[in-house]
Amino acid sequence: MTGTARRGARSRASSSTDGEGDRALHSTKPNQRIKKDRSKDHNSLQIFDVNLKALLGLGVFTFLIALFFIYHLIQPPHEDAEIPRVVTPFPAPKVMDLPMFQGEHKESLYWGTYRPHVYLGIRTRNPQSLIAGLMWIGVKDGRYFMRHVCQDADELNTYGWTHHNGRDYGHQVLVDQEMTLATSFLKYKGNNSGYGGDWAVRIDVQTEKSKLNEEMLRTAHLFFYVADESGNALRLGRGVTNDHQDSVLALGSRTDVGGWELHLKSTDNFEVHYSGFKTPHIHNLSELVQENLGAQARNFGRLQLPDTSDDSPNILVFQISATTPFKGDIAFVSGAELTSPRVEERVSSLTGTPLTGQLNKKQNEFDEKFRRCFNQADKLDLESMTVGKAAIANLLGGIGYFYGQSKISLPKAYGSTIEYVIQCTLVSACFLPKLTRRWDIHICLDIIGHWLDLMNIDGWIPREQILGAEALSKVPEEFVLQHSTNGNPPTLFLVLHDVVCSMKRNKYAANISDEISSFLERSFVRLEAWFQWFNTTQSGKDPSSYFWHGRDNETIRELNPKTLSSGLDDYPRASHPSREERHLDLRCWMLLAADCMHSISELLLKESELGQEYGLTAKVLSDFDILNQMHFDNAHGAYFDYGNHTEQVRLSWKIVEAGGNYPSRELVREVVENPILRLVPHIGYVSLFPFMRRIIPPQSWILEKQLDLISNRSTLWTDFGLRSLARTSSMYMKRNTEHDPPYWRGPIWMNMNYMILSSLHHYAKDRISMGTVRSEEGKGKRCTPVYRLDVACAIDHGRSL
Repeated sequence: MTGTARRGARSRASSSTDGEGDRALHSTKPNQRIKKDRSKDHNSLQIFDVNLKALLGLGVFTFLIALFFIYHLIQPPHEDAEIPRVVTPFPAPKVMDLPMFQGEHKESLYWGTYRPHVYLGIRTRNPQSLIAGLMWIGVKDGRYFMRHVCQDADELNTYGWTHHNGRDYGHQVLVDQEMTLATSFLKYKGNNSGYGGDWAVRIDVQTEKSKLNEEMLRTAHLFFYVADESGNALRLGRGVTNDHQDSVLALGSRTDVGGWELHLKSTDNFEVHYSGFKTPHIHNLSELVQENLGAQARNFGRLQLPDTSDDSPNILVFQISATTPFKGDIAFVSGAELTSPRVEERVSSLTGTPLTGQLNKKQNEFDEKFRRCFNQADKLDLESMTVGKAAIANLLGGIGYFYGQSKISLPKAYGSTIEYVIQCTLVSACFLPKLTRRWDIHICLDIIGHWLDLMNIDGWIPREQILGAEALSKVPEEFVLQHSTNGNPPTLFLVLHDVVCSMKRNKYAANISDEISSFLERSFVRLEAWFQWFNTTQSGKDPSSYFWHGRDNETIRELNPKTLSSGLDDYPRASHPSREERHLDLRCWMLLAADCMHSISELLLKESELGQEYGLTAKVLSDFDILNQMHFDNAHGAYFDYGNHTEQVRLSWKIVEAGGNYPSRELVREVVENPILRLVPHIGYVSLFPFMRRIIPPQSWILEKQLDLISNRSTLWTDFGLRSLARTSSMYMKRNTEHDPPYWRGPIWMNMNYMILSSLHHYAKDRISMGTVRSEEGKGKRCTPVYRLDVACAIDHGRSL
């Protein structure tokens, strides 16, 4: 148990439903007073014969029995089954039902580049959306390759957003060998637009001048597609079928955006070919296009789509072939069935010179907002500013909308059924919305709200959200099923902590402060349940200790059993997983969560007892002496995990026989010596969690040791950021299995470096300039020089990183 804040999420949940649950429960119980009164009345009526009363009673009883059997005969068995608790939604109003997320906010974010797994993908925030996207043919070593889904195997020199405001504008540059492809996205809401407005995409293709004579590089082959996930039939436009002077590629109609048209305009010469498909499997569109191109190339020697279509296709792919350089504009207009849609006028405003003007304006607005939000105009050189803009642009451009089935593992009590499927909706982005808070607080809260609404009745949020066929097609099967014993770090508390601090410092306008207060008020019961789920299910054997669940203690393939739930996957933990483990990073996450809940309680003026519980828990978890007793190693001057561990573990090649199959040679885990309970001696990101959470007092000699570890090139320091694991570790850059290369065993992770830099800045602001500090009592150490920390020091560290 940790502190005094441990209470069941179930009891918290039941108190949050405005009494509806209690009223429903009471309605199923007989009113004892009424029952007693009625019995008195019956006893006073002596005029009825006893036999008549018995007959009536028997008739009522028989009637009830008949109703019972009739009900169960007509009810399908599955409808009578109880919904498993693990998939029972949290019994409180949803966060995303708040008024602040409806109306203009909802419509303004309806369309977007919400398909971050492809190089350019557009969709609505609707489970069954109209989607659009871009493919192209790249050339490498004299061969053609289809580009669509973002993957390292494509070996693009560069790809990513250079500008993106998260709402209605984005610009990206993709460098594929000798070809440079730039795309710009713009959204516009006019008087005649349908719901969500119109949008445009500009595509600009350039090839290195020195390569223009090469036939394969001289012609660019682009593939722009539109698909309807609802299965609605799409129609080819006149610009493809009859009149090539017409700009209409495709058109259709939907209940959300109304009638729509897709136009292509360019002053350059180009050819258009097409294919139409009728299939629910949009996730394998790349393969469909490649098969069509391959058949054409084999049969006719032409690299072009066949200009054929299935009946009533729900996918249309348009091949745009042009000599480079080429620039073309694609415009999507909605509400085209209105009486006066002024389609041509709207298309003209979204293409050509008007589009150039709007894109330039949006880029300037982005640049100005970046300087205003991050106040870095006078502190960073041009190169650093470019990197900073790309960082926030890719965070915002990486926001995705996902909808689909989440597979949840059921407890063994449910027999042979091992999984349960639930429908989920999620808007999310990479890392977390910490930077998004400073850029657009409404988008930030929108993302947090979607995550909190995924919570079940026990306060558990499934660790992985693999929603939809496109997502499932990229994830190995073993990671799909979710287990209610495992949860990812509660990183949302990082941004909530920042939001609350800004509220207390009056950083927001009055109307925004009101919205944030409403958001926190609605979210509070869910945050409580989330905290309690962690505080109970992830607690360790020792008071104020925690350990990540889900490690495999029977593996014979992994050098060190992975800790996927921690988010640090293959970071080395105790060699032999057990309940005796104490995970340092989870303890620090719980400190953050308790401190944040305490701050929210104070901000919302919640009952003092409730706030005190979280405050006491935070106090226990921030106790420096307890932390050191559990996790500090004097010899290394570093913080470590604790568990059943030995360093004498290795992977060895062995001949393994499997059933009736032929023996195979495999890498198998081999333990050379028995493990013992001890600190796990691996210096890395986990070791720095107390520093990142600022638990170490500024005057402590232990702070100096952390700075030594950070700045030492033989441990963590590089010119590009801190390594995830020290070079001195026995696990440094070691493969975890034959097929798993090192992930958190040396590679540099920007999110962790960001938090370390933030803490350097925190300690720098304290301006620790004293020459010496007294050694801690009982250590027997003399006075030790302390690093002089100031703002310049932190900035220098930041520039080096």
